[in-house]
Amino acid sequence: MDPISIIGTILAFAVIIVGTLLKGSSIEALWNPGAFVIVFAGTLAAVMVQNPGRVLRRAVGMARMIYQPPRHRPGDLVSRVVGWSEISRRQGLLGLEPQIDAEADGFVRKGLQLLVDGGEPEAIRGALELELDTREQIDMAAARVFENAGVYSPTMGIIGAVLGLMAVMQNLTDPGKLGHGIAAAFVSTVYGVSLANLLMLPMAARLKTLIGKQTRMREILIEGLVAIAQGDNPRQIESKLQGFLT
Repeated sequence: MDPISIIGTILAFAVIIVGTLLKGSSIEALWNPGAFVIVFAGTLAAVMVQNPGRVLRRAVGMARMIYQPPRHRPGDLVSRVVGWSEISRRQGLLGLEPQIDAEADGFVRKGLQLLVDGGEPEAIRGALELELDTREQIDMAAARVFENAGVYSPTMGIIGAVLGLMAVMQNLTDPGKLGHGIAAAFVSTVYGVSLANLLMLPMAARLKTLIGKQTRMREILIEGLVAIAQGDNPRQIESKLQGFLT
């Protein structure tokens, strides 16, 4: 678990609640079922119209990465690649075959399999870079789902506020309802702006950062596997891959 992300999410809700109390309002004033439906359901509907189902499913699956981010340790990966190169120098490329099943990452397994199968260096690079680009595009499309939600939710908040004000205008003959009605109308704006700036946009930015780190790790792997296929010695490979760590 990432404690910073958890604390940030809790703080986001706390800011709204404490700010409301400090402004002299009440927590009850923040709850409005109509505003909730308009902003949250409306944002969800807009996102569903824009994105195909597979992208939405990927986005939902990636959301947990915010609070359980994968560990990106490029130094450890460089050490593993150097270890593979030492095995290949002693036992040949077939000596790496037991390492394939030991890897949980499908991208790593594919790279090692191509290496064990005796693929040419450029063929290995081409196959892995193609998969790298494809995976990155899929993940970035999923991250943009949250970015899109951050764009739509403030607009849905404005729509909710306008609808609320329309209801207020229908009750101008009853002054006792005006204050409560206007306050309820603007709850939609609070929902929309808060959803965008405290959750959706930060989540999208965080996911893009994590995707970038994952891409960097895979670039290290590609360079390392190609170097092994070319027959570079372990010290050369280590020196080359250290450039990714600066």
